Amino acid sequence: MPKSGTRSSVPLRSNRYAQDVLVEKSADDWFAITDEPLSVGELYDWAVRPDCGAVVVFSGTIRDHAIEGEQLRSGVEFLEYEAYAEEVIPRFSAIAAEARQRWNDLGRFALVHRLGRIELGESSVIAVVSAPHRPEAFEAARFAIDALKSSVPIWKHETWEGGSDWGTGATTPVDASQVRSPEGAGH
Repeated sequence: MPKSGTRSSVPLRSNRYAQDVLVEKSADDWFAITDEPLSVGELYDWAVRPDCGAVVVFSGTIRDHAIEGEQLRSGVEFLEYEAYAEEVIPRFSAIAAEARQRWNDLGRFALVHRLGRIELGESSVIAVVSAPHRPEAFEAARFAIDALKSSVPIWKHETWEGGSDWGTGATTPVDASQVRSPEGAGH
């Protein structure tokens, strides 16, 4: 990882999808896509700042079912994520910029997503936000994960007993500025 205070976008290696696995880290932002397991603790520890009294961590984990409308897809065994890698880090950065515009006193902001095969119970995505007070941290973290799901070109392929298909609920990516904040949140 680059040292704190530096900003870089570094290809770490190629994964089996022949995509670069990327990380961009500065003093207050950390964005990455990786095929390695995600560390909630490492991201939490990084987000702590002496001027911030709140750190909110969202970890999206792989579950054994999916829901599309009224239809339940049970028996999901694992997911595989793919991404348009060149667009992921810039879109993560746009989400952070939009969040900082809506909540101008945010501390640290991290979005990290895993690619490749992920087993049940493992984290596929982590969003971390620190802020001086908990309402802003909760609201900005909720916005971060909602904006990631709405604006970043990452797709999941589900495998279940007897079949596989692309994940439910896929949408065309939108600009982060078009994602609504939680009710009554933001400035």
